Amino acid sequence: MSRFFVEIKYDGTNYHGWQIQQNANSVQAEINKALSTLLQEEILVTGAGRTDTGVHAKQLYAHFDTDATFEIKKIQFKLNTLLPDDISCSSITKVNDDAHTRFGATARTYEYWITPTKNPFLKNKAHYFPYPLDIELMNQASTQLLNYTDFSCFSKSNTDTHTNDCNVTFANWKIKNDCIVFTITANRFLRNMVRAIVGTMLEIGQQKISVNKLDSIINSKNRSEAGTSAPAHGLYLTQVIYPKEVFNG
Repeated sequence: MSRFFVEIKYDGTNYHGWQIQQNANSVQAEINKALSTLLQEEILVTGAGRTDTGVHAKQLYAHFDTDATFEIKKIQFKLNTLLPDDISCSSITKVNDDAHTRFGATARTYEYWITPTKNPFLKNKAHYFPYPLDIELMNQASTQLLNYTDFSCFSKSNTDTHTNDCNVTFANWKIKNDCIVFTITANRFLRNMVRAIVGTMLEIGQQKISVNKLDSIINSKNRSEAGTSAPAHGLYLTQVIYPKEVFNG
């Protein structure tokens, strides 16, 4: 039995998130189906994370185990012919038998895209927000995130996590391609965390709440103290990092 990492990207518009759902289609279900068809055995992939309905990924890894022997480049080509147009495979790599896409990742990066002008080409790709924002204030607030580890105030309640601690190493807003882009990197993220942070930052950028209040919001550990979650369609998982030795399989 050998283990492989599959690197994928997808437009999440037409899917009810990454994880398999009983009554709705998911990215994971499409990949399972395509790989099972190609390798002629049941394949169940395990992903590095679970993106919500409508969230996109520019890079996400999933792993699977198989006894089948195959030429990686040929299987990658065939996989891309079977997958829907809004999902693609960037690479397939043989890895160590104990490599795990979820638990082995050391860092993840998300971007949240906001368009200040109505743009039909960014429908389902960026959050249309036509109100003035003070980017400098939002960056001041973002810097404060690096001072904390418990982000309970930005997490969905009743999740199956054992801890709400995350180590945020980067958080920044900037103008990019006429959009306002928030980038955040951490070792792990809680359910809904990035969208809740963005919603709170938008209130700070509109000066509805002060930068100084962010401290009390985080220290409250109460989701109701933070801002409303930003819509899913502006969110992208952009990078997942692993130790180099993972790929020495």
